[in-house]
Amino acid sequence: MTKQSLKTLYEFPLGATRGGSLYHAHWYPTKISPDSIALMIACHTKPGNTVFDGFGGSCTTALASLLCSKPTDELRAIAKARGLNPTWGPRRTVVYELSGLGSFIGQTLCSQPDPDMFATAAKRVLDEAERRYGWMYRVLDEKGDEAVARYFIWSELLECRGCRGITTLWDACVRLNPARVSDRWKCRTCGKITELIGTPRSLERHGDSILKRQRTSKARRLARVDGITGRRHWTRLPTHHDLELLARIGSQVLPNSVPVVPMMGKGGEAWGDLWRAGYHEGITHVHHFYTRRNLIAVAGLWELVENEPKPIRDALRFWISSYNSSHSTLMTRVVPKQGQRDLVLTSAQPGVLYISGLPVEKNVFLGLRRKLKTIREAFVLLRDLDGQVEVRQGSSTRTTLADESVDYVFTDPPFGGNIPYSEVNFISEAWLGRRTHTRDETVVSSTQTKDVGAYQLLLTKAFQEMRRILKPTGKATVVFHSTQADVWQALVSAYSAAGFGVELSNILDKRQGSFKQVTTINSAKGDPMLLLSPKGRVRSGNKTNLDKLIARLVFQADELKAPHDRSPQRIYSRFVAFYLDRQCSPPIDAREFYAKLSLARPSR
Repeated sequence: MTKQSLKTLYEFPLGATRGGSLYHAHWYPTKISPDSIALMIACHTKPGNTVFDGFGGSCTTALASLLCSKPTDELRAIAKARGLNPTWGPRRTVVYELSGLGSFIGQTLCSQPDPDMFATAAKRVLDEAERRYGWMYRVLDEKGDEAVARYFIWSELLECRGCRGITTLWDACVRLNPARVSDRWKCRTCGKITELIGTPRSLERHGDSILKRQRTSKARRLARVDGITGRRHWTRLPTHHDLELLARIGSQVLPNSVPVVPMMGKGGEAWGDLWRAGYHEGITHVHHFYTRRNLIAVAGLWELVENEPKPIRDALRFWISSYNSSHSTLMTRVVPKQGQRDLVLTSAQPGVLYISGLPVEKNVFLGLRRKLKTIREAFVLLRDLDGQVEVRQGSSTRTTLADESVDYVFTDPPFGGNIPYSEVNFISEAWLGRRTHTRDETVVSSTQTKDVGAYQLLLTKAFQEMRRILKPTGKATVVFHSTQADVWQALVSAYSAAGFGVELSNILDKRQGSFKQVTTINSAKGDPMLLLSPKGRVRSGNKTNLDKLIARLVFQADELKAPHDRSPQRIYSRFVAFYLDRQCSPPIDAREFYAKLSLARPSR
């Protein structure tokens, strides 16, 4: 491939074409659509070549290699318009993924389940689950007629610092038409006005029938019911009927399939990097992330799957899991959005285990019925694709592949301490019974006592393994993101020590960012994407004048039309790419960069 065609390929906007169905079938955040990686693979390899990914994630690289066998007309047209000459056809792909969840996703999807067998079994499981447990979501509408709840909004209880009076967060802070959640509230007993941040929440002690002991956790009260009667949608305040229903649910025996698992294998309060005293009070085990109603619903479904034919069980578990952690737990929430009359229902935030002050209890059965179509479409897409794919749960630092047996690597390593993957995946893995072996997890983590030095050591071993199995003529595409100079230094040192050099760099436009990437002030917009080779070119960027470089990047950005291309986060990503392109790491963190940027580009 010529230098110009390489640059054209790495300017490809990595959105979804046919791979969109696969993207939406995932719940494990993917950064690049399978179609986009398929184009990379088809340009860097030939049919029959071997592709490797040592940090498989949800195994998008494996799916992409299958898509190479039958590209869509749209993808062919994009390649032609950009002057690319990909060679389509089946490849052999080997993916290593350390996590139990990621490897399960890849193994299930790449086994290409029969979509019709799956759909039939899923409907059978869902129908039986609703027959047994559907009563838990049956309510009365605002007219007193029988109806089905779509979701229930719960509210934490605020405790006034002045008079110790108690009120729900919903009553104190939520306003509708237009929807907003106030950051201050007025005690209805004493009239004291208080900032919401820092207001103590009421706690209560109650029995845990699974652990057979008392526990103290945040008190919550039902604040709102949203449902449907026929096709009519309605909302209302809770009634005595709802409270009677909750009492009945509380007396039900839990299915045996409920996982009785302490968070991160520990029984203490502070169970990992994601534990926060502010909203994890009393949460020590996986089942504490659920209301009793949804815990029964999910466990009931999980139990029914065991009665289905073995060849289709993992596909059914995939379907349930794809909905479970994002929509079935207390991490589901409602948020105000500008211009909306009502609060907007949304799923759990990716990359964290956040529980809001207004958690939502969704109707699991309604959600899974909607999800069924998406999963079936993904299976239909995979059914006719060719290729040899192996997804292995294991560490990328030690593979069983032979020396110089791989033609191309596409990988997306963990971004330092950005996301503690094993902890984020823990709830799903508890249901699956597949754990992540954290000893080789390449992250910065205080819980795992891994600093940047330990992270760099593991990353270096992974790149050395890639170098060992990669042919001398092979290439490796690496996608990465960080706002920390020492993490970038760890990456550069790792691939340099392994014998790789940078041939090309660019900025990747991702379809979906993690929660931290979206909300953090000192974040990056777009991830640098590197093309590495065993030889590579080596240039020095250490003598570059920092202020002059930032001024030049600002000038170049201001010449661009798209607003996102002129954003500070986008300029930071170009700043990082500049140094990586010269085989060295950026000399400053994002925080210091933005401070310098504000001087070079005063607010207008």
